[in-house]
Amino acid sequence: MTTSTARVLALLEILQGSGVHTVPDLAVRLGVDERTVRRYVGHLLELGVPVDSVRGRHGGYRLAPGYRMPPLMLTDEEALAVLLGLLAGRRAGLVTTSAAANESATAKLRRVLPKALGRRLDALLETADFTARPRPTTTPAPEAHVLLELAEAARHQRPVTLNYTDRKGRSTDRTVLPYGLVAHSGRWYLTAAAPTAPADTAGPAGPTAPAASSASASASAGEEIRTFRLDRITSLTVQPGSFTVPPDFDPVTALLDGLAHTPWTHEVSLRIHADAQHIRRHLPAGIASLTVIPDGGGDADWGAGAPDAAQRADNGRQPRPDGSNGPATADDHTTGWVHVQMRAERLDWIPPVLAALDRPFVIERPTALRDLVRALARRLDEHATADAPAHPPM
Repeated sequence: MTTSTARVLALLEILQGSGVHTVPDLAVRLGVDERTVRRYVGHLLELGVPVDSVRGRHGGYRLAPGYRMPPLMLTDEEALAVLLGLLAGRRAGLVTTSAAANESATAKLRRVLPKALGRRLDALLETADFTARPRPTTTPAPEAHVLLELAEAARHQRPVTLNYTDRKGRSTDRTVLPYGLVAHSGRWYLTAAAPTAPADTAGPAGPTAPAASSASASASAGEEIRTFRLDRITSLTVQPGSFTVPPDFDPVTALLDGLAHTPWTHEVSLRIHADAQHIRRHLPAGIASLTVIPDGGGDADWGAGAPDAAQRADNGRQPRPDGSNGPATADDHTTGWVHVQMRAERLDWIPPVLAALDRPFVIERPTALRDLVRALARRLDEHATADAPAHPPM
């Protein structure tokens, strides 16, 4: 596509915006002189695009009222961006309703593209592959209208009433203040402020797909930050009124903290002697919460009289650069003792993770995890000392 053709399409894109666009403004936006702008307008008229010329002090060009643009006009790079976005969304499991909508959108895109560009994009789809495997669709995708209505309510800070089904199959109506939407591990989540209540949101079992639940974050008195899976919202109604999102609120942090504290069967507490960055490579934020223990607070011989997590958190307050006191964080890249907390429905996946960490660790609870680690150690020792099997006869 030549530069002049690209600029003519850019002019058409600008004119699709409402109102009259002056010639000097168009010249600046296109990077050409005013005479060239008028020549580009002539090209559009030759193509049958009705461009009106408005005279007067505030005159310029605009599209004729009521004119409907062709279905799609994209450059090669724009078409590639749209197609790759559709493909990435489908593989990540973030499409709504069904894969059929994604497929039909791709087909429509292909039909309106020039043949030469379409052939090139077909070649890309047939030859390109990804190192990350497609995420399996184990749960129904959220309805498109649920995602879009929640996005609009969050943007305009309007309360919503949800009909929500928790992990135990209980369906309830609840009114929440939508703070933000987060895509995580192939699912869409809503982070919202809700009246304080027992944790009742959850997801499927397993270390890689923890459930949504309550999270500690900024909220008004009598409210708590909660996370909701969009595929479990059957209906919603936007309510009158408004609210203000706390200025320091981060939906992603709230979601990951909520996932790490989902009330699964087992509460796991560990101390690992490593830098937090190394631990995070094996235990992401949605799986475990980390607290760096200051020097002297991580002796490996803590026994039954070990201080609890709350006490260690208090002891973990260190001077900030400004001289004030604040809790130690898990952002330190230096090696030291780190307190790790997580909830799990099963414990069998944790010993291999601890082995992969390859760092000193102390299991505070549960006791059953110690037995599983010992059993894994015995199996590894047996495999390491076993004689190689005899080669089968040729």
